[in-house]
Parts: sequence; C-alpha cells; structure tokens
Amino acid sequence: MNASQQIKLGAVMSYVAIGINIISGLVYTPWMIRSIGRENFGLYTLALSVITLFVFDFGLSAAVTRFIAKYLAEGRQDKANNCLGLVYRLYFIIDLVLLLLLAILYFFIPQIYKELTPEEVEKFKVIYVMVSVYSVLSFPFIPVNGVLTAHEKFVQLKVCDVAHKLMIVGAMTVCLLLGYGLYALVIVNVSSGLLTIALKLWVIYFCTPQRVNFSYYNRSEFGQVVSYSGWVTVMQVAQRFIFNIAPSILGYFSGSASIAILGIAMTIEGYTYTFSSAINGMFLPRVTRIVTNDPNELLPLMVRVGRVQILVIGAIVLGFICLGQDFIQLWVGEKFRESYLCAVLIVLPSFLHLPQEIGSQTIYAMNRVRHLSMVYVGMAVLNVLLALSLAGSLGALGICISVCVAYLFRTVCMDVIFFKEIGIDVLRFFRESFVPMLLPLGIILLTAFFAVRYNPLPLNWITFLLEAVVFVFFFSSVMWSMGMNKYEKQLITAPLRKVAGKLMG
Repeated sequence: MNASQQIKLGAVMSYVAIGINIISGLVYTPWMIRSIGRENFGLYTLALSVITLFVFDFGLSAAVTRFIAKYLAEGRQDKANNCLGLVYRLYFIIDLVLLLLLAILYFFIPQIYKELTPEEVEKFKVIYVMVSVYSVLSFPFIPVNGVLTAHEKFVQLKVCDVAHKLMIVGAMTVCLLLGYGLYALVIVNVSSGLLTIALKLWVIYFCTPQRVNFSYYNRSEFGQVVSYSGWVTVMQVAQRFIFNIAPSILGYFSGSASIAILGIAMTIEGYTYTFSSAINGMFLPRVTRIVTNDPNELLPLMVRVGRVQILVIGAIVLGFICLGQDFIQLWVGEKFRESYLCAVLIVLPSFLHLPQEIGSQTIYAMNRVRHLSMVYVGMAVLNVLLALSLAGSLGALGICISVCVAYLFRTVCMDVIFFKEIGIDVLRFFRESFVPMLLPLGIILLTAFFAVRYNPLPLNWITFLLEAVVFVFFFSSVMWSMGMNKYEKQLITAPLRKVAGKLMG
C-alpha cells in the first residue's frame, strides 16, 4: 500500500475512531455524571488535567517522526535505528525525573487545591496515584506513534486507536451497568491504555523494519535530537498552560462545580479539534520530502488541504454555534448551561488555526521550531495572566475568554513565521482558501442560527436530531453550490462512483 493510499485509508480510520469516541462520549458523559455525581466528575477532570500537565513527550515524538522520516527518505534504516536508541536514552532519564516530581506533588495536594473539601481531597489523592502509576509506566512508549507515522503506517496506527476506543467503550459499559464508581472508571482508562501500547509495539515489530539500537551513542547526533526536541518541549510546556492548568486555577478560585462546567466545554473542544485535525499529522513525512525536493509545492498543498479543513471545521463550528445550546441542555442538563458560551469561545479559534496545519508541519520539517516555541510561550503567558485576572469573577467563562484570546494571538504570530521564516505567501493562502468560503459560510450561519432560535417545536431529542439533519443538508447544499471547487467535489463523488460501480458490476 503506497503513501497516498495509507493517508486516505488512515483518514477513514481516524474518522471511525473519532466517531466512536464522540458517540461514546455523548452517551457516557451524562451517564457518568449521573452515576458518580457532578463533583466527582470535576475531580476526574482535575486528575487527568494535572497528570497531562506533567506527562508529555518532551518533543521527542516529533523528533522521532522528523529524523526517522528524513533517514528513511535517504534510505538509511540503520541511522533510523540509531536515532531511536538515542531517543530512548532520554526517555528513561526523563521518566525517572517524572516519577520524582509526581511523588513530591502528591504531598502538596491539600495546599494546592484549597477549594476542595477534605472528602474530595482524599478521593482526588486516590485517583492521582492511579493515573500517576500509569503515566510512569506508559511514558517510555510515547515514541511508538512517531515511529508508525514516520513509516507511514497510518492504517495500522488508526486501527490501534479504534481498538483503544472499543476497549474503553466495552469496559465502561460493564462498569456503569454494574454500578461501579469513580475509581473503576479510572482503572478502565489505565488498562485500555496499556493494552493499546502493547498492540502498537506488536505492529512496529511485525509491520516495519524499525528496531532500536540501545547501544548506539553519538554525541553530535544526540545533541541534534536534544536541540530539536528541546524547543518542541518548550512549545508543549506552553501548550499545557492552556487547558491543563485551567482546572487547577479554578480549583483555587472557584471549586469543583466550575471545573465540571469547564470540563464539558473542554470535552466539546476536544471533539472538535480531534475531528478537524484527524488527517494533519499524516502529512509530516510528505512535507519533509517536499521541503527536500521541491519547496514550491508547499503552498498548493497547504491551500488544497486547508480548503478541505475549512469545510470540515466550518460544519462543526457553525453547527455547534447554532445547535450547541440545545444540545448541552439535552445532553447534560440545565446545570451545565454555562458550558455553551465557554465551548463557543474555545472552539472558534480552531476555524482559523487548523486549516493552516500544513504550514505548521513545514516548520517542523524545516527545523524552525525555535520560532514557533517562542510564539507558544507568549500564548501561555498571555493565557495565564488573563485566566488569573478573570477566573475569580467569571469562573469557567473567564478561563475560556483567556483561552480564546491566547489562541488568536498564537495564530496571528504563526502567520508571521510562515511569511518571514519559511516563505509561505500567507495572503495568497487566505485569498485562495478562506475568502471564497466566507459568503456561503455567512449565509449558513445566519440562516441556521435564527431558524433554530425561532423554532416553535418543543425541545427534545427528536426535535434536535431533526434540526441537525436539516442543518447538515443545508450546509452541504450551500457549500456544494457556492463554496466547493471541482477537486473538492471529486473527493466526494469519486469514492461514491467506485462503490456504485462495484455494486452495479
């Protein structure tokens, strides 16, 4: 299977995994809240956010993808094996430091989260220990995704992700049906994560020639990996000062109820980002080859992929703006009404940012991550300052205002890097991608928003599903007639013709 087929099938599998994740989330989140209570759901959100704040790949996964893809393009599998050996030296060292940090933090939980009750603190400690143990065990295996991506094994990678979602769905169903509580749900996530890691290791061993040369050491190459991953680490640390630190800020200023409201908004934003960015990570090996051989192909690829992303993200963002308030009320109840505006604020910036992902991949391929990391540091500082000033008076809404402003700041600064550092004509990109889409998207937004607001039918799931079907049909019709070009229409019609031909034949 060639790279193009891997990308197409990998994209399909990505959307299958995302679909399972979204459907299960829609079903399990209200079920979970009813089963364990809103406060326990807030603690669950808080525990995951704290661990994620500390546990990330320190840029080494991006380094694995970038360097292995480069060596494979040069036909040097031996250097790819050596590179992975260097990366694992760093991972084992960082894992020991991580274990120490998590152990120290445990003893300061009551002082950090003053707004939690003594009972909530004790529950949080138990969850924290469970997730910490999983984090330390799973951390050394973070590079497996980078290895599969570098070898363009997108289908196998996404099959593993689908299996992961199915394991969680099955196990959580059993737990909730049997009436198990908060701790059982955490164990489900931990167990499924470890099994997925084992599955991905099996795929690497049997489906790729990739091996790890643990005995290899070269000071110069080690320095290159550390330098590259170091700047990516700065960027990832900064990224964690967006959502991962937000529940902790609310835990200091507001309490578990505000954290739960933010948790629903974060869940919706996570679904939006995951669905919209499903295909982006698959392009780094291809962008690396383009940068090496023909940089003039970057802008056409960026426009092509960007327009498709605008269609996908536009449908999600506009759909949520029009239908999101009714959805949240039906999904988790009136107590989470505030989550609607919170979610709108943190979802909106993705409409500008995600269609430019090919530009971001080019920054990685051209090793310009230092400039990008500085942008992320500025974004993090801006977000924390705004969050600290707004969380006390506005609660979860204040956090989401700060996130929205910080994300818009990031996108504008990235456009400057695209133009000045890697030579992408940003104005031409916007002119050929966003501008032709603005009129049809505006028509859809205004028409659908007011149609939903003045709908005389009573609010229930049947009415909501009817509105959603009408919105999808209206969005598709307007974009097909006014927004999509010939290439984008062929992306839809070509597979349908193949299927029809097989059925007819």
